[in-house]
This record gives sequence, C-alpha cells and structure tokens, in this order.
Amino acid sequence: MSTAHAAEPAVALVELDAVDAGYGPFRALFGVSLALAPGRVLALLGSNGAGKTTIARVCSGLVVPTNGHVRFAGEDLTGQRAYVFARRGVVHAPEGRSVFASLSVQENLELTFRRSRGRAHVVEALDQAYGLFPLLGERRRQLAGTLSGGEQRMLALARVMVEQPRLLIADELSLGLAPIVVDEVYRTLETIRDRGTTLLIVEQHVHHALAIADDAIVLAKGEIAFSGPVSELGDLHTRILAGDAAAAASSE
Repeated sequence: MSTAHAAEPAVALVELDAVDAGYGPFRALFGVSLALAPGRVLALLGSNGAGKTTIARVCSGLVVPTNGHVRFAGEDLTGQRAYVFARRGVVHAPEGRSVFASLSVQENLELTFRRSRGRAHVVEALDQAYGLFPLLGERRRQLAGTLSGGEQRMLALARVMVEQPRLLIADELSLGLAPIVVDEVYRTLETIRDRGTTLLIVEQHVHHALAIADDAIVLAKGEIAFSGPVSELGDLHTRILAGDAAAAASSE
C-alpha cells in the first residue's frame, strides 16, 4: 500500500537568517531574515538609509554579516568572498555606470565576453546583448564615453545580463535615468526573468519594481516592516516611507 507524501518545499536560492550587518561602527541591518525562491522576483523597498543596498551587498558577498547566515541554494556562504558568490551564479549590478570610455560599445562588450565565454562564443554573446538592448546595436561603433547616461547604464547592464545569472541583484537601476530608459531596462529585466533568472530588485521608484515583482520586503531603519506577496502590500510601503520622512523632518 503506497502512501502519498506532500512535495518537499523548494530550497531557497538565496536566504538570509537573522543577519546583522554594517560598516565599521555603523550598524545597518538588525536581524534581517528573507528567503527568495528560484525563479521569483523580490522587490526591496524603503527610504534612503533603510538598509536596501546593504542587503544587496550581503547577498552578493560584498558585505560580510556580523551575525547570522547567508545561504545560496542551501550552501552556507557566510563569510565567503564575493568571487565565491559570483562563481555560484550571483551577479550584482550596482547603481552607476561601469564602462571603458575610450573603447567603443562593441569593444566594451567583447572585452567582457572574451573573458567569460572565450573567443569562440563572442559573436553569439554580442547578438544576445543587442537583442536585449537594440539601441546598443545601433551605437556599436560609438565610443562609450560619448553615450548618454542612460545608454552607458544599458551597456553596463548588457555586460552582466547576457551571462544569464542564477541570481541578478539589480541595485537602483533607475537612478538618474530618463523614464523612457527606465522602461527599457525593466523590459529587459522581464526578459531575463522569463528565461529563468531569479531577481532581487532594490528600487526607490516602487511602481516599476512592484510591476515585475512577485514578493516585496519593506525596510525601515534596518529592520523588516513587511514581507510577503506584492498582492498583500497595499499602500503599506507608502505609509512607512511617509513615516520615515516625518521622523527625519522632526529630528532636524
């Protein structure tokens, strides 16, 4: 006689367990726990200084927790260097631009793809990059330093998105970009999500993040104020951010 068993829950791709973290004497996170399942999109929301970027850096090994654990696909990576996270398939796309200004768009991409894929696969990787960001294909011979800020951001993102990481940590991608460029970036995030990449999105412009996210975490002063499906968030993030702004104003 056979006995039916409930399916085992999937192992979280990335998991933080009671993590404290900071910078020198400054403590940025207080007992933060989260679990992001494979193929899901998690939006990290909160005001400036709430701890969003610190969580992103902990998840990619750039910041080592002072307490708690970091696991990737069930493996405890607490205290490991960032290159160990990268070898497991974690890519961190931070805010800002990271391009070689004196090289063309295509030369920037070729430099990355030769290192990551080898010469034999550069053309294939270039086609993928131009498929993700068609504008880069139109600018392929242009020097990267002459691109607009938004185009430089696209170039920096193309260098990491083509690699189809297991986890992409997107940190404030819309910062300083024109709305039309932000729309293009988020369309690309949807594309790589549909290809199976798990996404952790740090974003102040919440409507873009929530439009693509399955789950959300709202941070307030280094602690989690909400964690759950986007459908249950309502206007909580707005009220929390308003409360943070009022508290900051009253302390001045």
